[in-house]
Amino acid sequence: MKVTFLGTGTSQGVPFIGCDCPVCTATDPRNVRLRTAVHIQVGNQSIVIDTGPDFRTQMLQQNIEHLDAILYTHSHKDHIAGMDDIRAYNYWQKKAIDIYCNEETLEHLKREFYYVFAAEKYPGIPEVDIHIIHKKPFKIQGIEVIPILTRHYKMEVLGFRIGGFSYITDANFIADEELEKLKGSQVLVLNALRKEPHISHFHLEKAISIAQYINAPKTYFTHISHQLGLHEEVEASLPSRIFLAYDGLQISLPQP
Repeated sequence: MKVTFLGTGTSQGVPFIGCDCPVCTATDPRNVRLRTAVHIQVGNQSIVIDTGPDFRTQMLQQNIEHLDAILYTHSHKDHIAGMDDIRAYNYWQKKAIDIYCNEETLEHLKREFYYVFAAEKYPGIPEVDIHIIHKKPFKIQGIEVIPILTRHYKMEVLGFRIGGFSYITDANFIADEELEKLKGSQVLVLNALRKEPHISHFHLEKAISIAQYINAPKTYFTHISHQLGLHEEVEASLPSRIFLAYDGLQISLPQP
């Protein structure tokens, strides 16, 4: 299984428009962060978690020519805005893309992309097959996916575990029973927005405490804002086996 971080930035990305802070003006490419998403290749199955505003750019950058399924964590714009660009995969693959999401996310998709769900469809629009999910594990072509229920302030957000890979973004609370689902992960991904506490995201100290509790061999932080600091400096300050993810980072794990 190969995981590629398509984007590791917060909702406005890094650099932040109009900002001349040391992070936004840094020359280290690891400080340039598109909106958060990952691609997971499991055998011949190509899966993306979230399609934000940078989806088209991300797929071109990583030369991902095939897509089977999309897992949506939640309905915020920086996680769904790029769904229209699956049209290219529909065209080349001659089939609909499987989408897995909860009811709330589907409601937002229907509002944002009303034409996809219209009774009379315009030629060339995205073609999707919707699968409603919540807390129960499900399978994508035989690959088990375990949803992890988290809270993003008052909003339900889904994390996902596939084999030894667990992915949590846009969370500020995970109940004990959901944390248990993360134990035994070989690679854990958590959001770590900035150093100061935030109303709807884990800040750095909290993300570190969760990472140390789960105690995965490797933990990567994502959904990072320019307020966290320079990649090289922050990563050097982290405990052992905890790292900052960056756009384009690839990691390999055993097949689930």
